[in-house]
Order: sequence, then structure tokens, then C-alpha cells
Amino acid sequence: MALHFSREELANRQARTIGLMQKRKLDGLLIFRQESMYYLTGYDTFGYVFFQCLYLGADGKMFLLTRAPDLLQARHTSMIDDIRIWVDAPDANPSQELRAMLQRMGLSGKTLGVEYESYGLTARNGMRLNAALDDFCDLIDASDLVSRLRLVKSPAEIAYVRKAAELADRSLEEAHRLAGPGVNEGDILAAMQAAVFRGGGDDPANETIIGSGKDALLCRYFTGRRTLDPVDQLTLEFAGVYRHYHACLMRTVPIGKAPPAQVEMHKVSVEALEACRAALKPGRPIGEVFDAYARVCDAHGHKKNRMNATGYSLGTTFAPNWMDWPMFYHANPELAAPGQVFFIHIIIFDADKGIAMTNGHTVLVNEKGCEPLSRMSTELVIK
Repeated sequence: MALHFSREELANRQARTIGLMQKRKLDGLLIFRQESMYYLTGYDTFGYVFFQCLYLGADGKMFLLTRAPDLLQARHTSMIDDIRIWVDAPDANPSQELRAMLQRMGLSGKTLGVEYESYGLTARNGMRLNAALDDFCDLIDASDLVSRLRLVKSPAEIAYVRKAAELADRSLEEAHRLAGPGVNEGDILAAMQAAVFRGGGDDPANETIIGSGKDALLCRYFTGRRTLDPVDQLTLEFAGVYRHYHACLMRTVPIGKAPPAQVEMHKVSVEALEACRAALKPGRPIGEVFDAYARVCDAHGHKKNRMNATGYSLGTTFAPNWMDWPMFYHANPELAAPGQVFFIHIIIFDADKGIAMTNGHTVLVNEKGCEPLSRMSTELVIK
């Protein structure tokens, strides 16, 4: 079996989940987030693009309802013993099959939590689920239940995050090695991802973000590659990934030369990153991290050039994105705690001048503050 955690650790996670369910007076949990399934059982698949539900009862009973292609996948990657299959058909409605299974378990009239906030539960399937269970049991939104447990990483998880950070560093080294006038973005991307794969890593949960020229001011992936000009700029936001655990880096690399305004923006980005790290302390609201970013940027005249958030939690995530809960934004009351992992990204985009500058890395919250997991310098690198 391809279990990446001990059975004891997975069983402990399930026990803690059941403990939270009992506190919320839930008789069971209908799990649709692939992250939750992986976290609780080791189950590793992209089959969640179809209807798929993991049931965990307050009594510890568990079963997976999925399609035939994931039967062997679940047996190979998870500790789930009870795997049930729904069959593709023009009139297939797996929610009705789920109801029948729950009924046979004596759950009629009980209270079940549901992970509604899930890429694995489309709006259409969510409506079908509600319709199938409307007169059968009480459904409560419990989208945050497992996510809250996932926020603080175990030592085994932290080991995977550190490995992911090592792979991210190798990836950035490849970008620095190749970037320069006349180089195509595709060659840079290929070398960066190859470094992750050669190190035993995985695909990231969303595409690597790359943009040059005027597109260096974008922080989303889009299709189409270009070749770097003699004087240019290259923005990269990417992740090292190991066992689905992510560690991200972000940099803007001037090509040929950096105009004075960009050099100044880099200094601001480093100051803001250091201020954010200083603000990320156990027991303090994580909204204070954003406030540090905003304070530094605004003091240097970049209020209109900054974003309204400055990072988020990282962990084991699946497509379509690597962003995990919670996020750094103003007044977010969530408290930082040791064992949490965050990506702090400083983004300053001066659209009027067409100049980009970014800086960011992944950190681990400890007993006193936070520890950067990257060994790469935040100094300005001009290629």
C-alpha cells in the first residue's frame, strides 16, 4: 500500500475528527473535500471530479462511495476497508444511493455534517444531495471541521513540508540559472518543474504562475509563452510539492537591468516581508500580518500598488489550487499557533509605470514567531 503516514497517525486524526463531531452533536460527517479524505485515510486520487463521498460516523464507522476507476486506487492508497461503487448511467444519481446506504446504517432522523465548501461537490450535486436527504436527516454545514484540524501540522507533515521547501529552492535555482535575454518562458518552466520531479516531488495543485514584460504584473497563470527581451522582468510564483504538501516561493527577476523604481520597490518588498514575519506570532490574530504589509507599502507610497491580502496557509491540497485556509487579510481574527505553515507573499504592482516586484516564501510558526523554510536569499537577482 502507498500510505505516506503511519496507520496510528491516521487513526489519531480520525479520532480527533470524531471528537469535534461529538462536540458539535453530529452523528456523522459526509466528506467531499479530497484534502480531508487524504488527511484522514491516505486516499489519493483526482476522482473527486465526479461524485464521491467518504462517510465517517461518530461511532467510527466509515465507508467510501465512489466510481469503479477508484476502487483499486482507494485500496492501494488508503486505509478504507469499506468501498462502495456507484455505476455510471444516464439516470445515475449517487446521492440516492448514498441515502440508501445511510438508511441501512440506521441514520434516519440523525444529524449529519456536510463538507459543502468543496471542489468535490458541485452545485448541481449539492442540490441533488440536499434533495435526496431532505426528509431523511438533518444536514449541517461542517465545511470547516477537518480543515481546522489540518491547520496545525504534525511532525510527519512538517517533514514533508520541509522537503517541499527544499524542492522549491532547487526550482528557483533553476530559474535563476536559465533566466536571461533571449530565453523562452517555456524552457524556464520546464527546468523548474523538472527539479521538483527529480527530487521525488509532485505536480502543484495549480499551475506555476509565470509572466514577463507587462505580464509580470499578473499573479494568475494564463496560456501562451514569450521570449525574454534584452531588458525585461520576470515574475514567478510556484511551489515545491512533496506528498501533496506545498511550500511556495515568489520572486520578480529583472532581466538585463533594473530601473531605479524597481530597485526601490524591491527594498520595500524585503522590508514588508520582514515586517510580516515579525507580526506572525503564536496567539496573535493573523490579520496583523496583512496590516504589517499594508503599513510598509503605504508608508512608501505604494498603497494603490498593493493587494488586499498577503498570503495564506499551505498544506496538502489538490487541484484546482494550492491556497489553503485561512488567509492573511485585514481583521482576520484567526489566531496563529505553532505548527501552522503559511506562505507570505509581498506583491507590489505599479500599473502606471508597468513595473512589478514580488517577494515571498513559506514559513513555519514556532513557539516564538516563525521560521522561513527557504534557504534562498531575498536579495534582488538581476539576470
